[in-house]
Amino acid sequence: MKKTHGLDVNPLTDIAICCGQSEAFAAAIFSIINQGDEVLLFDPCYETYEGCITLAGGIPVYVALEPPQWTLDPEKLMRSFTSRTKAIVLNSPHNPTGKVFSRDELEIIAEGCRRWDCVAITDEVYEYITYDNQKHETIAKLPGMQERTIITSSLSKTFSVTGWRIGWAIAPASAASAIQNIHIRITDSAPAPFQEAALTALRSPIEYFETLRGVYELKRDFCMKLLGSVGFRIQFKPQGSLFLFAELPKDCLLSDVEYVEELIQQAGVVVVPGRGFFHGNESCKYQKRYIRVAFCKSEATLNAAAQKFGELINAKACPKIVY
Repeated sequence: MKKTHGLDVNPLTDIAICCGQSEAFAAAIFSIINQGDEVLLFDPCYETYEGCITLAGGIPVYVALEPPQWTLDPEKLMRSFTSRTKAIVLNSPHNPTGKVFSRDELEIIAEGCRRWDCVAITDEVYEYITYDNQKHETIAKLPGMQERTIITSSLSKTFSVTGWRIGWAIAPASAASAIQNIHIRITDSAPAPFQEAALTALRSPIEYFETLRGVYELKRDFCMKLLGSVGFRIQFKPQGSLFLFAELPKDCLLSDVEYVEELIQQAGVVVVPGRGFFHGNESCKYQKRYIRVAFCKSEATLNAAAQKFGELINAKACPKIVY
């Protein structure tokens, strides 16, 4: 944390090691959210956040990001804070859109946290996976924010070890202690051999992270070109994460779920319907118009998908999904 973000963190009191970021996030929510507390979420968002909040008795409040660039409206955000707001969830780089929140946007979010005295809970699992010279910055670095931020992250995405379940929460000592107590009662401990392996992974040279970004950037560009070849108009180029969130072509009459079903049946290619990431009422006009493509696949898998799409185009076999 000191080397990457310039943050002074006490390793004995400010860190809770958990079974992946998912558990770290859940434990963070359980540690600070009481019945009736409101938690702000940016919409679209990763689907497990809401479940954790409602299990803790909290109330999710969604702040819609504006497509196609997924911009943050400062006035809309500030109107969403109330006297019951306890926390705001910030996932950057963002799943599903690939957005990296800018410094200006982080300043706006931090201002809301300071003004309403609430906590920022971050999901930073894609912190090292950014593109086109974009850099991830944690909101904890901003003035007055380290003492009101719970950072959650993991080894999973950076080191391609999603099954190892090694994650962590970094927080002020009182919150970190509560998270550790909850973690002990839920899962007792994270796997010790993988924690040892984590020490090696986290000491990787800077060249590793640069290579990682380069490899995924090529895969991102490959998938953008592939979707463009079948009629998609990509209006937002992912700045980070491992996903491409693409709007269906305007002349496509199918919903996201119908499109995914047709794609499976006609080409044997699987993508994710976008509606599962939308929750707020504001998104109803476009929540059935997006699909999420994961490009963290082998070259063989990506080439096979491209071949399947190519066969559909050449055969003109399925005008519903190929334009």
